[in-house]
Amino acid sequence: MRILIAEDDFTCRKFMLRFMSKYGECDVTVDGKEAFEAFSMALEEGEGYDLICLDIMMPVLDGYQALKLIRGLEEESSIPDEKRAKIIMTTGLSERRNVVKAFDLGCTAYAGKPIDKKKFEKLLKKLGLI
Repeated sequence: MRILIAEDDFTCRKFMLRFMSKYGECDVTVDGKEAFEAFSMALEEGEGYDLICLDIMMPVLDGYQALKLIRGLEEESSIPDEKRAKIIMTTGLSERRNVVKAFDLGCTAYAGKPIDKKKFEKLLKKLGLI
């Protein structure tokens, strides 16, 4: 599985990289702009990501903006729904309006921080990723 982790906080980024590395090859970015660029490059190379863990509060482009761009590029590229990346928003923002906005923009799932490993693994299983 190819995994993209977009996280601006060093500690969270390090945790996610260590945790997710056992499930596949991980690339890491520190903001939404880098995440979108990494996603674009992967598509161009014909090796898209299976999973994107996307923080909401990031510099340059936030997670919402990156999500919108990623889903837009998938649409432009005529990628069928079943082949699109699974995108899990990983954030401390758990207010209903934040969750609703993320799903409206096309996220697959929403995981609150701090990340609970067992719950996250259940989510990955539910999404058919592991």
